[in-house]
Amino acid sequence: MPVYSGIQLFAFFSRSDYRIFMIKRLLLLLLLCSSNAAFAQWKLVWSDEFNYSGLPDSSKWTYETGGHGWGNHELQYYTTRREKNARVENGHLVIEAHREPLEGMAYSSARLITKGKAEWQYGKIEVKARIPDGRGTWPAIWMLGATTPLQWPDDGEIDIMEHVGFNQGTVHASIHCKKYYHSIGTQKTATIPVPDCSERFHVYAVEWDRDSIRISLDDRVYFRFGNEQSGYDAWPFDNRMFLLLNIAVGGDWGGQKGVDDTIFPRRMEVDWVRVWGRE
Repeated sequence: MPVYSGIQLFAFFSRSDYRIFMIKRLLLLLLLCSSNAAFAQWKLVWSDEFNYSGLPDSSKWTYETGGHGWGNHELQYYTTRREKNARVENGHLVIEAHREPLEGMAYSSARLITKGKAEWQYGKIEVKARIPDGRGTWPAIWMLGATTPLQWPDDGEIDIMEHVGFNQGTVHASIHCKKYYHSIGTQKTATIPVPDCSERFHVYAVEWDRDSIRISLDDRVYFRFGNEQSGYDAWPFDNRMFLLLNIAVGGDWGGQKGVDDTIFPRRMEVDWVRVWGRE
C-alpha cells in the first residue's frame, strides 16, 4: 500500500474539492438555463381593451356571416357590421343575440373572428368575459386552425370556453382533431363549475405550446391535452390558429332542451382580450 505525505494528501483533496466545486457550478448553470427557458416572461403580442365605442375594431376583427346552421343545425343568422349584434360600449365588447326573423332564420347574432387579422402559433390567450344565461343560448370562446381551406376537425379546434344555457353554471373546455372529436365519441373535454358565470366576469384562458394545451379559469388549469407524438391526426396544433367569439342559438347541443323565447335578447360581454408570447 503506497504511503502519501501530508503535502500529497492535501494536494489530492484540494484537487478533488475543486473538481466537485466545478461540477456543482456546472450543474447550477444548467439548472438556471433550463429554468430561464421554462419560465421565460410572457410578452403581450396582441390585445383589444375595448376602450372605444361603436363597431369592433376592423383592424383586429372581422365577421363570419350566414344562417346555414354552421354544421350544428343552429338557429341564428350571423350578421356583419350590425351594432345590434356586435358593438363596443362602456368599455366592453357586446355580442348580442336577438329573437327576430332575419334572412330566413328566427334569431340574429354575431360571430367575430381574427382570421386574416391576427393568427398565432403557440402562446397564452386570455379573454375576460361575462357569458349569457338562458335555455337555448350557446356562447363560445374558441380557436380554429388558420389553414385555407380549413378541413374540420383535421386542422384543429381549441374550445377555451363553451356554455349551454340548459346546464347553467357549467363551463366546458375541449379540443377537436381528426382522432379526437365528438362526432365519433372520442372527444377530449373537461368541465368546471362556475355558478356566477352570468353575473361576474371571469378570465378564460389557454396556454399552448408544441407539447401541450392547458385551459384555465381564473388561472386555475382544469383541462390538459398533451402531444402524443403520433402525427397530425392527433396533433394539428402546430398550425397557426385564430380566435372566435360568438353566441349561437339552439343547435345540436345548445338546443337539446329547446329554446326559451322569452329570454331574448341575451349578450356576452368581453372586458378585454390579450394574447401573450414568450420573450
